[in-house]
Amino acid sequence: MTLRRQMFFWLLALAAFIVFMTVFASVLLPFVAGMAVAYLLDPVCDWLESLGLGRLSATLLILFSFVLILILFFVSLVPLLGGQLVDFVDNLPRLAQALQKFLTDKFGDSSSWLIGFDAESLKSHIVDLAGKGANVASELGKSLWSGGQALLSVVSLFVVTPVVAFYLLLDWDNMVERIDSWVPRDHQETVRELAREMDMAVAGFVRGQTSVCLTLGLFYAVALVIAGLNFGLLIGIVAGLLSFIPFVGAAVGFVVSIGVAFFQFWPDWIMVAVIAVIFGVGQFLEGNILQPKFLGDSTGLHPVTLMFALFAFGYLFGFVGMLIAVPAAAILGVLARFALKQYLASAVYKGSHGDRPVEGE
Repeated sequence: MTLRRQMFFWLLALAAFIVFMTVFASVLLPFVAGMAVAYLLDPVCDWLESLGLGRLSATLLILFSFVLILILFFVSLVPLLGGQLVDFVDNLPRLAQALQKFLTDKFGDSSSWLIGFDAESLKSHIVDLAGKGANVASELGKSLWSGGQALLSVVSLFVVTPVVAFYLLLDWDNMVERIDSWVPRDHQETVRELAREMDMAVAGFVRGQTSVCLTLGLFYAVALVIAGLNFGLLIGIVAGLLSFIPFVGAAVGFVVSIGVAFFQFWPDWIMVAVIAVIFGVGQFLEGNILQPKFLGDSTGLHPVTLMFALFAFGYLFGFVGMLIAVPAAAILGVLARFALKQYLASAVYKGSHGDRPVEGE
């Protein structure tokens, strides 16, 4: 009966959480973003405290620096990236024509066999795909805007998020202790161990992968700009951000960069090779330097699991769901492993042969 009551309580709590997320999804964005910022910056705050700063001073210094960097990013890079994105979409038909000419010159009539349809159809498909992509981006922007307009404007988002992050970061350790005091005494050690595993999974992946993405984005953007590739800054930053999903960022960035390089540099094979080498170096840095340094042995997420979590939570809760998808997937992974461990140790799994040694042991 006790186990049944506990299961009923936690199922009821899960249902209440889902209802809460569904009802208030349109106004949760600044609060979820504030929690994410506080969680990401808490280790920095702890480090500053170890140097002798008070919690308040460390929190103010960190958030001031964070807001300043954010403002500089939006003032300096966002207009430039927006301009490059518009130019890239406008040049898609020309890119399609260049690809058509390249395929025709190289393969003639066989180009249609290589790609499944003729080059003229390829051009129309690319243009059509670009139009659909622009429509999707427009609809996404409209949904984000209309969702925030329920109570908060974009301006208030940037006002509320730092305030929420400030109070959470200032009181983070006290909140952890308070929540720990609510844990049932009979299960305190088990819950604490699960919480430590969850923190390692979330912190190891989110903080580590964020560092990897920012470093890769900076490397790709600087290298492509130095190489003189058109839209190099945009492609590099997007490739770095998409690297949050392993292999996806490098694959997308490589394909787009090579396509633009053919259009811009053809028939200069050396420059096309330079662009390819940049992504090869980026993959070497990611696999041999960045991931071992920032991720180490922390529990990560399988790329398929990560993509499913982003799609599922985004579908259920919109943009807010995408923000919580990765930590939620990491937490669910820890709970799933714990449940599997309990199942394998239970009579349900062992049955009447539970006392016999397992074959192969």
